[in-house]
Amino acid sequence: MSSSAPSPGRPVAVVIGGSLAGMLTAAALVRAGVGEVVVVERDALPQGPLSRKGLPQAHHAHLLWSGGAAAVDALVPGTIAALRDDGAHRISLPTNMVGFSPEGWFRRWEKESHYVLLASRDLLDWHVRRAVAALPGVTVADRTEVLGPAGDARCVTGVRVRGEDGAERVLDADLVVDASGRASRTPRWLRELGVAEPAVRTVDPGLVYASRIFRAPKDLGSTFPVIVNVQADPRETGPGRSATLVPIEGDRWLVTLSGTRGGEPTADAGDFEEFARALRHPIVSELIAGAEPLTDVVLTRTTVNRRHHYEKAALPGRFLVLGDAVAAYNPVYGHGMSVAAQSALALRDTVVRYGWSDGRLAARAQKAVAGPVAAAWALSTGNDVFYPGATESGPTPAERVAAAYVRRLMRTSTGNGRVTRAVTDVMTLERPASRLFTPPVLLAALLGPRRPQLTGPPLAPAELAAVAAQRG
Repeated sequence: MSSSAPSPGRPVAVVIGGSLAGMLTAAALVRAGVGEVVVVERDALPQGPLSRKGLPQAHHAHLLWSGGAAAVDALVPGTIAALRDDGAHRISLPTNMVGFSPEGWFRRWEKESHYVLLASRDLLDWHVRRAVAALPGVTVADRTEVLGPAGDARCVTGVRVRGEDGAERVLDADLVVDASGRASRTPRWLRELGVAEPAVRTVDPGLVYASRIFRAPKDLGSTFPVIVNVQADPRETGPGRSATLVPIEGDRWLVTLSGTRGGEPTADAGDFEEFARALRHPIVSELIAGAEPLTDVVLTRTTVNRRHHYEKAALPGRFLVLGDAVAAYNPVYGHGMSVAAQSALALRDTVVRYGWSDGRLAARAQKAVAGPVAAAWALSTGNDVFYPGATESGPTPAERVAAAYVRRLMRTSTGNGRVTRAVTDVMTLERPASRLFTPPVLLAALLGPRRPQLTGPPLAPAELAAVAAQRG
């Protein structure tokens, strides 16, 4: 896929990785005035909403929080509407989220304050990929492997690539962005260039993911408006287990189970419903009981939280890292896509603000990207860090204090609309984490209830059909 040639003298960029992060990065650079963007992808990219080898996590539940959806639409206008026309679901928050947190059930306030977009990852990627590839100046080179950067420790001048025919060549570029995901080879490339690697924080609760797609019951079907989530409680003895049920296009439910060390789900279809039934609440098992399974169980073990602090490193000029290549999160919290979108938006804004001639442009963009990364990292690791073996030395004092405060906020939010709004602002990435430390929120958390206010689910399984009919 290609487009018209760039105007003479305008800068050229190369983006490594053709997944969601890479495509949105390409859109950001075009919006910022880059003349040509070449997206290099090792996989063969499908011509439709189909799975591909290099994206195994696509089989599991994906959430695009409202903060991420807004960023996508800012970069590629009309994408969210096109997704909805193709069957994606817009779920009102906290109105239509049935969630059981470690601090009790979330209260379902009647008025929507935020939302989450739900669809299969294949559909999401396809809509973004198609829209970005059609932008003037964008070329997508799939079936092409990046062998490493061209240049030296002071400045990157392009990338060395090998095409499907085995021939190697150099793509010259004024900017190189690594958006290749968890498998990023930037740490190795930095070592080869003689650049000191940045600090890395790893939180690995040993999580295993198991997902299966079901045909939604006829009385719910495509109008099912609720996301159902039973979270693990890291304070309980034993492994943490959870489940998420989300509606996706085509009158289907995508159900993802997860468990930490010693409590992992299996790929055995016979164990799937039993695992869900043994959770802190059996609501997900009750919903899928008797539902028609459409797929086998798909298992994934690549779920570790890992953050590279590239914003603190002396990276070569004209080179930066974005998306999961910077920070990869436990997917159970669903922040990866939204952070990628907001990071691409931060890149666009940085280029527009400082201009292409700024010698520290890449470093400035790397620091801007650290903003959305930090918020999602705190949300993702706040629970995970407490599981045995998740880190070498256990939670830091700061992580313990932050986790205790978040627990108070979650409990307070069951009865306080202001706190609910603040928590959801941050969870959906519409606002930075500092939103949780404003005086009204701090005071509400201090004076909040000492125990959860909701002791039962705010919506029983039998009521879901009625809600679907009422709000569909």
